[in-house]
Amino acid sequence: MEYRALGQKGPQVCALGLGCMGMSFAYGPTDEAESLRVLRRYLELGGNFLDTAEIYGPYKNEELLGRFLREVPRDRVVVATKFGFRIDPNGTRSVDSSPENVARACEGSLRRLGIETIDLYYQHRVDPKVPIEETVGAMAKLVSAGKVRMLGLSEAGPETLRRAAKVHPIAALQSEYSLWSREVETNGVLATCRELGITFIPYSPLGRGDVRRRFEKRRLRCRQDRRLEIRRPSGGPQAR
Repeated sequence: MEYRALGQKGPQVCALGLGCMGMSFAYGPTDEAESLRVLRRYLELGGNFLDTAEIYGPYKNEELLGRFLREVPRDRVVVATKFGFRIDPNGTRSVDSSPENVARACEGSLRRLGIETIDLYYQHRVDPKVPIEETVGAMAKLVSAGKVRMLGLSEAGPETLRRAAKVHPIAALQSEYSLWSREVETNGVLATCRELGITFIPYSPLGRGDVRRRFEKRRLRCRQDRRLEIRRPSGGPQAR
């Protein structure tokens, strides 16, 4: 495993982080026992960077990770989670990065994860109704209180990054980046991260499974081609 520094003064994290969303949410049926086996194997192989969010489930993924974290020494893993939505009892979700929701969400995540400090706390999506300065200011208070170690943003543009970094150092930006999603190369996001010393963390680097699906289709075609070769008569052209 290779490792990278998280932010300018953060810990070393595995270059291959483990996004846990699909273990509880979004991509079809889930298997908790299998998910726990994957988490254990990831650590066995040298991984240490786990990514979740309040909205995954909602709540279920953080709860799953909390059960896993009870099995391992706390300093063995770097835990990242995200806030940024108001989730009503009826299931309605709306973007909310108000200072009040920042504090509420953090307390809930800490409880579900069963930890005292979140290593990396992201704003999941920029809230157009709340100035980024107010949101990051509320996040910074969590750092001062010892509830959060580092701050991050997700899907934020260059100007938002600059404004946020003036309030408190931003350790990481998480945005989609793959062969199919390359906007961060041209919209100034990667350049701004380099300038400000912000670690860029791509999500869905395999195109939401498309790379795997294409590989499986190609492998299936190869198997079919080999079967056709076996069936062809030897010593002459293919029979008609």
